[in-house]
Amino acid sequence: MTLKQKVYEVIFEADTPKGKLFDVVLLVVILLSIALVMLESVPSINADHREALRLMEWIITILFSAEYLLRILVVQRPSKYIFSFYGIIDFLAVLPSYLTLFFVGSQSLVVIRAIRLIRVFRILKLNRYTAAGNNLRRALAQSREKIFVFLFFVLNIIVIVGTLMYLIEGPENGFTSIPTSIYWTIVTMTTVGYGDISPQTPTGQMLASALMIAGYAIIAVPTGIVTAEMIRSSSKSNTQVCSHCLHDQHENDAIFCKKCGKQLN
Repeated sequence: MTLKQKVYEVIFEADTPKGKLFDVVLLVVILLSIALVMLESVPSINADHREALRLMEWIITILFSAEYLLRILVVQRPSKYIFSFYGIIDFLAVLPSYLTLFFVGSQSLVVIRAIRLIRVFRILKLNRYTAAGNNLRRALAQSREKIFVFLFFVLNIIVIVGTLMYLIEGPENGFTSIPTSIYWTIVTMTTVGYGDISPQTPTGQMLASALMIAGYAIIAVPTGIVTAEMIRSSSKSNTQVCSHCLHDQHENDAIFCKKCGKQLN
């Protein structure tokens, strides 16, 4: 195995001790960076330790920049990584600090590094959690048509009930327009109940009661749809990432990438 392949295995995969350590260190640095941004937003801390906080942030930025460049150098197709989801996130992770050289106040954008915490699912090769995540993603994709039809049905109910409440209650009770009544319907159906608008007439209160009871059943339906799809599908994927196409959904005993056919490390 060449040096480039070894570095690739450490950076892109988490099924080796060095790969696990790399991801753990990366996550710790990300959390530290976010903590620095939060501390800098506290006026008293920023006034007393501004220079130290800025110095630590630039050290972290340089580390992230080196990591980003290493990923580009070791991958087989750099453009594939650069324009991938993770590539864009890695780029955005180092961009805010450099923007502070040109734009005042942009340093708060460093919190975007929190998105990189999704790499935690590739640490320690927690197969059951990674597989569960993939299973959930597939279940959502497979049930999207049923969920869309259900949401369209719910939307019809919201518009109808909202219009009825506007006719029943009227502007004198806070239902000043149909959009306002639709807002109340959504808040009531989801059982949030802000209380900023409430029906005052007996008819309106009866309709609101029926809507609240129906809300519990409506919330449960999407859960049942997705659960049924999750039971129907199963997956056993690991943390191997193809160095050619960056596909990471492979079986535990996979030798070749099932997307591009190239041999895995």
